[in-house]
Amino acid sequence: MSVPESMLAWQVARLGEPHEVMTVEEVPVPKPGPGQALVEVWSTALNFPDVLLARGHYQESPPLPFTPGVELCGMIVAVGPGVERTRIGERVIGTPKLPHGALARYSVADADDLYTAPPGLDDASASAMHIAYQTGWFGLYRRAALRVGETLLVNAAAGGVGTAAVQLGKAAGARVVGVVSSAAKAEVVRSLGADLVVDRTSQDVVEAVRTVTKGKGADVVLDPVGGDAYLTAARAVAFEGRIVVVGFAGGTITEVPLNHVLLKNYSIVGLHWGLYRAQDPKLVRRAHDDLCNLVEAGAVRPVVSERLPFEEAAQGLARLAKGETVGRVTVLPPT
Repeated sequence: MSVPESMLAWQVARLGEPHEVMTVEEVPVPKPGPGQALVEVWSTALNFPDVLLARGHYQESPPLPFTPGVELCGMIVAVGPGVERTRIGERVIGTPKLPHGALARYSVADADDLYTAPPGLDDASASAMHIAYQTGWFGLYRRAALRVGETLLVNAAAGGVGTAAVQLGKAAGARVVGVVSSAAKAEVVRSLGADLVVDRTSQDVVEAVRTVTKGKGADVVLDPVGGDAYLTAARAVAFEGRIVVVGFAGGTITEVPLNHVLLKNYSIVGLHWGLYRAQDPKLVRRAHDDLCNLVEAGAVRPVVSERLPFEEAAQGLARLAKGETVGRVTVLPPT
């Protein structure tokens, strides 16, 4: 396949807020190294890690300048040494290898981090499936061992990870309580089948959970927010419940009172999904296959609320950082 020498890409040349430090530049098309593949990007899903990367607050710190975009759907157009050429032409989803992120016409990824895209999803939906649903799968099915009939409480239930967790919770046979911050977001979560939606701006989350569970509390909590949202959820967790800490989108890393953990006999488990890519890639593959089966069965489908033109990517990340988006925001490639 013919690949040009240069392309348009969003670049971060200095650290700060995405809309202040990101610019569109013409850069050379990267070349895949050993074990890597070059992907023609068809859709990029925006993620909170993209915001953290721009700020310089993420676990990974690529050299400046770099192209953000940690999740894509596209087609493999070239491969490096050690990768079967039969993969050229494959429609894939996955995570790029920074500094060559997905907010560009072409991106580079380790071939092992690219998975066949579910045929039942269009490019935008497929690009939004990988990270959020893998996070939900590992958080609920592995780390929390969510069981049929249990009650699951999802913080930020209208967000990317939240909407995935609501669907995966229902697929597991759980009763799902979604916590949101507006009436509009509540409608989205209800449409996904949540049994109860609580607007934390006007309702008491703890009281709502206790009422629906007849005083027991939530067996499992999935929290991507941190801060006060975590502390509230901890008050709502059941005896021998499990709280899965996914992230700190609220901006505050919570100091946990361990005496409370002791008094209620609950567990706090962390989930850094990216570690599984190196520690147990076969399990990531198993999760992908399971998720594809759920897509085929109609049990899960990414909630793509916006499909932005390429030139609006930085503004999209700014709104995501402020918690103003619902579901997933995707970006088209440059024309």
